[in-house]
Amino acid sequence: MNDEGLDLQPKEITRRLDDYIVGQAKAKRAVAVALRNRWRRRQLPAELAADVYPKNILLIGPTGCGKTEIARRLATLARAPFVKVEATKYSEVGYHGRDVESMVRDLVDASVQLVRAEKIKEVEAKAAAASEDRIFQALLDMRGLHAYQDPQPGAAGTEEGSAYWRARPFQGKPPETATAAADSTQANEERRQQRAALREQLNARQLEREWIEVELRDSKTPTLSVMGPQGNETMGIDAQALQEMWGRAPQVKMKLRKLPLADARALIHDEEADKLLDMDAICQEAIDRAQNDGIIFVDEIDKIVGSGGGDGPDVSREGVQRDLLSVVEGCAVYTRYGHIRTDHVLFLCAGAFHFHKPSELIPELQGRFPVRVALQSLTEQDFVRILTEPKNALTKQYQALFATEGVKLEFTKDGVATLAAVAFRANKTTQDIGARRLMTILEKCLEDLSFDAAEHRGKSIVVDAKVVNDRLGVAGDDEDLIPYRM
Repeated sequence: MNDEGLDLQPKEITRRLDDYIVGQAKAKRAVAVALRNRWRRRQLPAELAADVYPKNILLIGPTGCGKTEIARRLATLARAPFVKVEATKYSEVGYHGRDVESMVRDLVDASVQLVRAEKIKEVEAKAAAASEDRIFQALLDMRGLHAYQDPQPGAAGTEEGSAYWRARPFQGKPPETATAAADSTQANEERRQQRAALREQLNARQLEREWIEVELRDSKTPTLSVMGPQGNETMGIDAQALQEMWGRAPQVKMKLRKLPLADARALIHDEEADKLLDMDAICQEAIDRAQNDGIIFVDEIDKIVGSGGGDGPDVSREGVQRDLLSVVEGCAVYTRYGHIRTDHVLFLCAGAFHFHKPSELIPELQGRFPVRVALQSLTEQDFVRILTEPKNALTKQYQALFATEGVKLEFTKDGVATLAAVAFRANKTTQDIGARRLMTILEKCLEDLSFDAAEHRGKSIVVDAKVVNDRLGVAGDDEDLIPYRM
């Protein structure tokens, strides 16, 4: 379990969220309490813990104010399986589109990948050593540096201690004279030295661009599409899984591929890591993590509020709400890894609610989101903070990108303030897209500098108010795009 991620006090959780998200203190407090309650539930007796359900949260606020980022960072902080979906992609059972339960299957897939990645780190050293040996053997094959005769343990010309030693038998008649035998021994010794030199080059990463031929698993595994439990969605099941279900031993197909050594190392490492993993245990832990730690973020929940006018026969918005209700309330969902219950999955829903109100959701669904938080629209000063304070601030990202070209990029205070002012003004005069406007503004401001970055190698570029005004003007938009605002 993720006790390290769960055993955090709410104050520490909000502090870590502050590293990436500006403002929105109420929303951070709400999700921090929800995460802490998971740890508290684990301390309870099993019988009582089964009846303690998560307090799902409804985040209400305009686009670009941090709703998605809060949910994503919370999942990362808790090391929990996380999936983000958009409510508009789902339709009521019986109509075309994805059924609501597919978001739970996506969560389990994310959980399996999360657990698998953690387990791979545990066997990293063994997998790396095994992959290096496979690459070494492939290089020996290409250069013909195997021993002339089958070495015996302790005999001259052997490489003791190598679990992956593979010798080729001597081709031709065995030596009949002492001279011939000595020649054979000398040849083996020369090859042993060449192998040792080759191993040193491999360990020193001096052969990364060399092309090698290796046998790898054929990734083009045939799949069979079958209808899901609801009858309106297909699920892919690979042939190997079907063979295991039918009790037949799966046959792994291998394919000889020629590719650069660096690329081959990554693929071979994955294969060797898979050999060391217990996938049954991984799947079991993944299901448990998804059931107890999983977070599903449903965006644009306001878009499935009935409009009253009807949108044609293909979509029933209220029907989607009722299907979502069954999942949020708690039910068993079939996945390719087994059944999973959603009783203790934390659901975070978000919406701008520009044209509808949360009270227009069906009453049953409203009741399943007892915690409601209104996020504030971003101010011009918030834009200044977003550009500079977070660990992943846009100005820091561009500085790192320009540094790869040997260019030092500097932003002055008045330059940042002007960028924030232009972005804030653009949101007011056109569509308000929140902090995402900063990406558009910064990219347009630095486009020419980025295009010619190689010509400024070894120089410093200062972005101040004058540079911003010269490159963006008052509107901060491309004049060619103005006709498309309407």
